[in-house]
Amino acid sequence: MDLERIRAAADRVARSEGLEIFDVEWKVGKQRLLRVYIDRLPGPGNPEGLGVTHSDCERVSEQLSVILDVEELVPGPGYTLEISSPGLDRKLLKPADYERFAGRLARIWLNEPLENRNYFEGRLGGYSEGMVKLAVKDRELAVPFAGIRKANLVVEL
Repeated sequence: MDLERIRAAADRVARSEGLEIFDVEWKVGKQRLLRVYIDRLPGPGNPEGLGVTHSDCERVSEQLSVILDVEELVPGPGYTLEISSPGLDRKLLKPADYERFAGRLARIWLNEPLENRNYFEGRLGGYSEGMVKLAVKDRELAVPFAGIRKANLVVEL
């Protein structure tokens, strides 16, 4: 399974629809599942900052399904293709995510303890020079991006 080739194919389709690929996952359990997360970035083509719609997912699914089959990118018979948005509690994967969602509440798990803790929850303050800024209670931390094991936005009501 070459996820990079699948990501490249998905990226071609997503860009043709004004979208980007957020993540690609391959899971094998009771069924074989290829999950592709798509996103719509805020910017000139999206001044309202609208997210991914059901019809976006449907269009990407239809086009990508054909490419996956024609180029035989998923070996073997029988798999499920799922196209999804990253969701409200989305993963934070790249430095740009920490900039884009500055001001939002996030949970961050670290590979190595910082101040004797491996987990923090706080407001994102952006990203600069390899460090993620995080406001936790009454102070601001600088967390090394390379030391982050996992990070997600927190849904606020």
